[in-house]
Amino acid sequence: MASTNQRVLSLLSVLLLILQRCHAFEFKVGGSQGWAVPTDAALFNHWAEKARFQIGDSLLFVYSSDHDSVLHVSKEDYASCSADKPLDKFTDGHTVYKLDQSGPHYFISGVAENCHKNEKLIVVVMADRSNKTAAAPSPSEGMSPPSPAPAGEESPPPPPAEETNPTPAPSEESSPAKNAASSVASAVVGTVAVLFGSSFALAL
Repeated sequence: MASTNQRVLSLLSVLLLILQRCHAFEFKVGGSQGWAVPTDAALFNHWAEKARFQIGDSLLFVYSSDHDSVLHVSKEDYASCSADKPLDKFTDGHTVYKLDQSGPHYFISGVAENCHKNEKLIVVVMADRSNKTAAAPSPSEGMSPPSPAPAGEESPPPPPAEETNPTPAPSEESSPAKNAASSVASAVVGTVAVLFGSSFALAL
């Protein structure tokens, strides 16, 4: 009985990990060109502007480890192409960098000449996917309640509430192609998890 329960917990843990991976995306930096000196000066930042990065996503840098590297740097070091104090340094040729906090992230080539030829990238990470709604402001936050109407008159209708949407919906251009496949995978994994959980619960 105890070993059955342990197997159920192990299986559910694996399914949860798969489900989490289905919601995160891996973006190949620079598309088919990869991480190299760009032919177009603004190639990397134009590429980044077309994508929508969120916490949990990752960047894949593909490059020749013999001739290049990836440095995660401060804004100042990005601007000056300084490789003296990187926050992180990667030299493996197939670097996966997980985006674990919102805000801007700065990357440059570890080869100064390449960086000065615009092999550099700024990625702006949105909030976590699970944080989809913002709380509506309470009346005490700058909204005064309407004053009552004089006796015998009808009160005016309340003003319409403003809709808040903290993150815009992704356009077809900015969404990775994996969105549809990810939704299908999530549905399949969720269904499998429910079926396994039900059958093991009945077996107990």
